[in-house]
Amino acid sequence: MNQSPLVVVGAILVVLGLIGFAIPIFTTQETTELARVGELKLQATESTSHIIPPLLSGGVLVLGIVLIGAGLYRKK
Repeated sequence: MNQSPLVVVGAILVVLGLIGFAIPIFTTQETTELARVGELKLQATESTSHIIPPLLSGGVLVLGIVLIGAGLYRKK
């Protein structure tokens, strides 16, 4: 079955929107090297929290649904 690119992109956006609702906060970590003396390394790890606004997740979800509908309607 050959799917329209709009349907595929819409499905991806729907999945991303649902993930945004399911996991609204995620944390990333970055490790940086502060100093090195021979074999000894001094490193620091910094954690950063990222918040996905519910309005953004909802917008992505709605846009995905609209693209799926447009792709299916255009296919007929």
